[in-house]
Amino acid sequence: MMRKFLILPAVAFLTAAAAGASLADDRPLTDAPRDQWLSVQQLAERLESQGLQVREIEEDDGAYEVEYVDREGRSMEAKVHPVTAEILRSGTDD
Repeated sequence: MMRKFLILPAVAFLTAAAAGASLADDRPLTDAPRDQWLSVQQLAERLESQGLQVREIEEDDGAYEVEYVDREGRSMEAKVHPVTAEILRSGTDD
């Protein structure tokens, strides 16, 4: 009987933690004011000056989502800061 009381609080804690994590994912990646964002053309030029071949740019989650080919020829996808052009997250484009 005592075990049930120990397990239930642990399950409740893990459930609440998982819910909190999913809520955190709903926030935009940046809070940069829209009037400070680089244009799509400016962003493409900055990334191409770094040796990347930009394929597509979209707005997503308060940032730009960019599909590109890196210097090694890999197809990649990245979330890019809309003001600084810093790559926030990247991975292969499957």
